[in-house]
Amino acid sequence: MSIISTPDLSDEEPQVCAIELQFNNYGAIRQFGGQVVTIKCHEDNSLVKQRVGEPGGGRVIVVDGGGSLRRALLGDMLAEKAAANGWSGLVINGAIRDVDEVGQIGLGVQALGVCPIKTEKLGVGQRDIPIQIGGVNIAPGDYIYADNNGVILSKQPLL
Repeated sequence: MSIISTPDLSDEEPQVCAIELQFNNYGAIRQFGGQVVTIKCHEDNSLVKQRVGEPGGGRVIVVDGGGSLRRALLGDMLAEKAAANGWSGLVINGAIRDVDEVGQIGLGVQALGVCPIKTEKLGVGQRDIPIQIGGVNIAPGDYIYADNNGVILSKQPLL
């Protein structure tokens, strides 16, 4: 994939929307993008675990964890599985853990923060549904681009 610069993309494509949250960049891949798949869950990463075990094909998993920082929705084992299965990255409206290890994995990971506590595995949540994060409506099939400047959404591919 080309080098991603969200400022340049937003200058060239004024229809893009910036997610109005201050994400932190945790993965070894600092710039990433791709077609979106969505998960909505709260303090239960069962669907994240399921999804990263599927072929990614360069797509991005966008997880709406409701902004909770009480439980980590991603750790090193799931990040390794996502990278091995060809996911470009994850954008998580919530927390991750194992940040030192995740920082060594060839995967893009942006999240709100960190928490050392794992989630319950109750199988609760929804996938492949429209979600809203940081004032932006995100639907499966949209395109996400992320770097140290932020996360933007487009309805069509920009690269």
